[in-house]
Amino acid sequence: MTQHQVTDPADPLLADFTALNEPATRRRVEREGGYFVVEGVLAIERLLALPEWRIRSLALLPKVADRLRGQLAPIDAPVAVAPEDVLRAVVGFDIHRGALASVDRRPVRSLAELVAGDPPPLLLAAEGVNDHENLGALYRNAAAFGVGAVLLDVSSADPFYRRSVRVSLGNVLAVPTGSFASVDELHAAGVTTVALTPGADVDLVDLAAADLGHGPLALLVGAEGPGLTAASLAAATHRAAIPMADGVDSLNVATAAAVALFHLSAVRRAR
Repeated sequence: MTQHQVTDPADPLLADFTALNEPATRRRVEREGGYFVVEGVLAIERLLALPEWRIRSLALLPKVADRLRGQLAPIDAPVAVAPEDVLRAVVGFDIHRGALASVDRRPVRSLAELVAGDPPPLLLAAEGVNDHENLGALYRNAAAFGVGAVLLDVSSADPFYRRSVRVSLGNVLAVPTGSFASVDELHAAGVTTVALTPGADVDLVDLAAADLGHGPLALLVGAEGPGLTAASLAAATHRAAIPMADGVDSLNVATAAAVALFHLSAVRRAR
């Protein structure tokens, strides 16, 4: 690790972090550059514990650099240490967390690779989830309940966008990401699917090990509001609802996923 004291917002070491407050620009720049940004001390600590990710550079407040000094020692990447006013001028907002890292993207792993394993994995498949905070929360929940991978369809948001990574507490980096085109593709790969929907005739708690089979199992969730598409609901192996009090018809997608993953992971452990 080499630390550089930076006092000029135009310093090339800070180039990866320019205008973080402009989402459209950042999506284009990061995609074209093949990298993404991790923000926040907790998320960066998670990153530093995962050597499979290649860090391009870091930008830290002096107090954060001191806090992370030991963890940064083995990192082969430049570390720009800058005061708050300099980082603010670069990113476009008050950066009280004072911790940024730019990281090279990695190829998305194949579905065949992600469904393999002994024991077979529990998966989380999200359709049309385009809110970055919800997406980050889904990854945090996935990590908490031992999910083997999060699978996203093409209409879902980028899980490596800065806000998603931060809300996930860096778990976007720890839980493998894959993609899926349809529920039928999951079934062709040997996956049993459980679609979470308030309109289901079966309560989630009534799904037992015998219903879930012995192979890979995927919980299907959709965006808040529209939920899963009619095609995905029709194709799913099971459709299940979370029983709730009268007058309440739904939960936030991340909260609902956490409840369902808790139940499904417990059922699989008990069989």
